[in-house]
Amino acid sequence: MTARLVVHVVPRAKRTEVAGRHGDAIKIKLKAPPVDGAANAELVRFIAERLDVPRSDVTITAGRTGRRKTLEIAGIAAAALRALD
Repeated sequence: MTARLVVHVVPRAKRTEVAGRHGDAIKIKLKAPPVDGAANAELVRFIAERLDVPRSDVTITAGRTGRRKTLEIAGIAAAALRALD
């Protein structure tokens, strides 16, 4: 079982949080800056924590250097992504 999630990230926010929708993506504000992979690491940590899965189960499959990213989360069904809203 693997779920796919499209996110739009906003780095250097006051805190890391879900901030609604951005088109077909979930908008996530990240406290970390987009330097040396810090924002990607914070995104993976945040998603894993919110979905209660190990960080190793969350993979950025597209958009590693952009704001729009596609993630794959192993071990959960797509319906479980509602926990992010």
